Amino acid sequence: MRRTALLAAAVVVYAVAAWMVAPGFYDGFGPPQPYNWTCPPPQAGANTKPAAVHFDIKVVGGISDAASAYDRDGQIVIGFLPGAFDAAGKTVVSVDVTPLPTCPQPPGIRFVTNVYQIAASAPLVKSADLVLRYSNLEPAPSDVYFAADPAGPWKGLGITQQAQPFTVVASAKGFGYFAAGYPSASPPPGTPTVGGGSQALPIIVAVLIVVVVLAGIPLAVLRRRQSRGEVEEEGEV
Repeated sequence: MRRTALLAAAVVVYAVAAWMVAPGFYDGFGPPQPYNWTCPPPQAGANTKPAAVHFDIKVVGGISDAASAYDRDGQIVIGFLPGAFDAAGKTVVSVDVTPLPTCPQPPGIRFVTNVYQIAASAPLVKSADLVLRYSNLEPAPSDVYFAADPAGPWKGLGITQQAQPFTVVASAKGFGYFAAGYPSASPPPGTPTVGGGSQALPIIVAVLIVVVVLAGIPLAVLRRRQSRGEVEEEGEV
């Protein structure tokens, strides 16, 4: 009985601590590292600007190798199949991934990631898989957007899958500017609170744990009483 009560008290104390000290339980669901913003939201705190990267992809016999171009921040990856480029007459295809230094917010769209420019020295002939990571400080995006110019127009590419937490995957058929977001007229569910990432899930988990633990206390008491009763009956015999 005493051990069960102590366990219940510990759960309650941890739940309160998780509520008071963000992100608490949310640690298990957060991105692997802080997001590096071009224009950080107020709740982001200290921020490191995202970096640009350059990749060279080998071409053998006019066929480009399978390769992936990614930034050092782990926030964008674009993967190419063998022969993804029109690389006739080339020995190397250069790919540059550059975060846009400004933060456009086109009408009707709310971006929740940086805007990245992807450029290459040869055009695509096969679609490439684009992976964008987003922060737990923003709502989850419902689409990946593309534009040939940062001024727009922006077109939704759709999301093909969500392989890992806080990532979205889309299919890119050309190069230009990319960002993840959602229609600003209808924010997706799970919008975070002003203080940071959404705290709903951690609190729900904490409450469920407390309910399960507390529900087991009467059962433990009943079993203890039954055990005492059996011992008393054996003593009388």
